[in-house]
Amino acid sequence: MGSSANSFWPGKKVVVTGGAGFLGTHLVAKLKDHGATDIMIPLSRDYDLREKEACKKAVVKADVVIHLAANVGGIGYNRDYPGTLFYDNLLMGVHLMEESRKAGVSKFVAVGTICAYPKFAPIPFKEEDLWNGYPEETNAPYGLAKKMMLVQSIAYRQQYGFNSIFLLPVNMYGPGDNFSVKSSHVIPALIKKFVEAKQKSTEHVEVWGTGRATREFIYVEDAAEGIILAAEKYDKSDPVNIGAGFEISIKDLAEKIKTIVGYAGEIVWDKTKPDGQPRRMLDTSRAKAEFGFTATTDFSQGLSKTIEWYAAQN
Repeated sequence: MGSSANSFWPGKKVVVTGGAGFLGTHLVAKLKDHGATDIMIPLSRDYDLREKEACKKAVVKADVVIHLAANVGGIGYNRDYPGTLFYDNLLMGVHLMEESRKAGVSKFVAVGTICAYPKFAPIPFKEEDLWNGYPEETNAPYGLAKKMMLVQSIAYRQQYGFNSIFLLPVNMYGPGDNFSVKSSHVIPALIKKFVEAKQKSTEHVEVWGTGRATREFIYVEDAAEGIILAAEKYDKSDPVNIGAGFEISIKDLAEKIKTIVGYAGEIVWDKTKPDGQPRRMLDTSRAKAEFGFTATTDFSQGLSKTIEWYAAQN
C-alpha cells in the first residue's frame, strides 16, 4: 500500500463494472487497501451494460469508473461466439464511456485486452504497434470490440477533454479464476485437466495445439495493482501494457503445471486444434515509466497458489 492510500481514493465514488468477477474481486479488495470506501459494483443481473439506460443508472454520481466487465473466454469460446463477443463488448464500452462523460465522471479506466494486438506484432508487443495489422482471427472480434474504447478515449479527450485511459493487460491467472470447461483460458483449463487426471489416475492428458505458441501471464493481484496505480497517476489516452514481461511456450507451461500438480502421466498434443496467436509477450516499460508499475509475483509461486486454491475447491 503506497502513500496513495491517504489521497486519491477517499471521498470518491468508484464504480467497478465486472467487480464481482475474477479480476474484479481482487481489484475491489485492493481498492479498499488503497483507501476507497465508496465502491459500487453493478451486477449483471441488475444492470445489462449493453443497454444505454443501464449504463446511465450505473454511473450516477460516480467520480471514477473502472470498466472490467466483458464477455470473454478462451479459444473455443471465441470460435463459437464471435458475433456475440463483438456485439456485447462493443456496446458495453461505447455506452458506458458515453454515459460516464455525460455524468461528469472525472476518470474513466478502460481495461482492454492483449487480443487487440496484430497477429504478427513484433515481440515484445509495444503499444505503438497496436494498429500495424489485424488481430489473430479467433479472437479478433473480441479484441477489436475492446480496442474501440481506445478510439473512443482519444476522440473524447480531443472533443470533450474527457479523462479516460486505456490499459492492455496480458492474460491473468490466480485464485478465483474461471475454471469452466466451456470458456476458461489456458492456465485454469490445464490445471483442471491435470488435477482431474491425477485424481482419476488417467494415463494421458490431451492438450490443444502443438505447444509451440508462447504466452505471457500476469498474476491477478499484480494486474489489479497495475490498474489501480494507472487510475491514480496516469492521465493520457496513449494505451499502456500491463504485463509481467516474460514469455513461456504452452509446452513448457503444461510441463510446469504437470510437475506442480504431481501428475505422472503423459501429455498428448492434439495438433488438429488451433494454437491461437503464435507468440505473445509485452513490452512493459511504459507502465513503469508512467506510473511506476512492475509485476512482482514469481510465476512458479503464482501457479502453485492457483493450483492450491483450485484443489481446495475440488
